[in-house]
Amino acid sequence: MSTKGTQNSMRARRATRVRSKVRGTAERPRLSVFRSNRAIWAQVIDDGNGRTMASAASIHVAEKGLSKKDQATKVGELLAERAKAAGIEHVVFDRGPYLYHGRVKALADGARQGGLDF
Repeated sequence: MSTKGTQNSMRARRATRVRSKVRGTAERPRLSVFRSNRAIWAQVIDDGNGRTMASAASIHVAEKGLSKKDQATKVGELLAERAKAAGIEHVVFDRGPYLYHGRVKALADGARQGGLDF
């Protein structure tokens, strides 16, 4: 059995590894994803000023009865719409400690369909 750390500390290490390579600026902010078992959230963050410029979550999606993957796609589209309203067209994608697969990939595809470039 490994003594490197618990599940939460390993998740934090993965997120730190990803975020060490991804930095959001005012011209190209960071699109950060958080996923739980029940919902998914996404934010467009300017790391230079430390402020969130746009955000969306699956609880904001009006349609009921969607699968989690379809909810993630709708969240991506909603986030792209809100980001474009804030004048943002180019972002860098921060998957955090999650694999680029499933709901995280669906959110990214939805954001691309909505018009964000990354």
